[in-house]
Amino acid sequence: MTYLWSRAQRRKLTHRTMNGSRHLQQHGKPGAGMTSGWCPIERAAAQGTGTCGPFNWALAKRSGLVLAMALLLQQAAGPAQAAPVQVKLATLAPKGSSIHTILMEMGEAWRQAPEGGVRLTVYADGVMGGESDMVRKMRFGQLQAAALTAVGLREITPSVSALQFMPMMFRSWEEVDYVLEQMAPRLEKEFADKGFVVLTWSYAGWVKYFSKEPALYPDDFKRMKVFTWAGGVEEQRLMRSLGYNPVPLETADILPALQTGLINAVPAPPAYANAGQFHTQLSYMLDLNWAPIVGGVVITRQVWAKLPAATQAAIRQAAQIAGAKLKERSRKENEEAVQAMQKRGLKVTPVTPEVEAAWRRVAESVYPDIRGTLVPADEFDHVQRLLKEFRARTQSGK
Repeated sequence: MTYLWSRAQRRKLTHRTMNGSRHLQQHGKPGAGMTSGWCPIERAAAQGTGTCGPFNWALAKRSGLVLAMALLLQQAAGPAQAAPVQVKLATLAPKGSSIHTILMEMGEAWRQAPEGGVRLTVYADGVMGGESDMVRKMRFGQLQAAALTAVGLREITPSVSALQFMPMMFRSWEEVDYVLEQMAPRLEKEFADKGFVVLTWSYAGWVKYFSKEPALYPDDFKRMKVFTWAGGVEEQRLMRSLGYNPVPLETADILPALQTGLINAVPAPPAYANAGQFHTQLSYMLDLNWAPIVGGVVITRQVWAKLPAATQAAIRQAAQIAGAKLKERSRKENEEAVQAMQKRGLKVTPVTPEVEAAWRRVAESVYPDIRGTLVPADEFDHVQRLLKEFRARTQSGK
């Protein structure tokens, strides 16, 4: 072992090896000092042998030239394609629903985007928590995107509440389309200022009231325990002020709460009620359009800024195609959901003009409380002006 050799022996060995190495560097062939060196590679070179046969110095030089040329060619070919950016997207939509299916199709388009694309992972069924949880996780970087309704979007900017939290304000999808079209540019700027990019807007259908017992007029629901979104403190306060009994829950807890009797009435779009199997516990649906469910797909600006311009353009286009599909398919899907639930025993209660008028009186009675609390006052007024403008155009035939 070298550490047992004398200092003189080690110094002599080092001197001889270094001399041989210098000779090799200067003359391109081994010197005498290398034949007794302790380095096996240098010793093999000096003896003209190696583990694979005689050591060929000319071949070694040619191999080095080939390697250098290969490196030059690789550099000339340009850098390798960038690795795809990873994006985790959460949604309350059930697996297999049209929303989930369209999001998966969008993800495939993102994967094929230029400059490496984006690899999208969709977490459905509310496995990432409620929409407030999703927004919080995006802010902490645990998620990079989400498909949210106005319940989650208002956690980012309250202005979006005007699209969903004004019951019976909208009378048709055409009215919703018009108001959203007018408001979208300003809303999207507000989202950008808060660190998010809106990739597309979409709808999930009209909220209908499902109940365990028959119910027609607003007062019929006062004896029931009605689901409301967890965290909606102002909504709960307004409902209690009108004599209703709200029970705040996350959407994932609706079916267990129905099964245990914690709640016995749920306002929801038919497609969501069908996918969530609410009709197995709730036998009646009031055919009244209470409010539209408006949503969108958002991504954090932190991730967005990492994407090349070509990639941004491609994924935005794919998202907007997905949003258009969702708007179109949600309307059809909700109609089909009602028909499917009827075949399994759901009873649909039609609404007469008298019944609709009774519900409208209740809705309008809370507008003064909604304005400035659930919905910012200026946004509330803006929506009313836009609807007045749209209805005037429609009536005049323009």
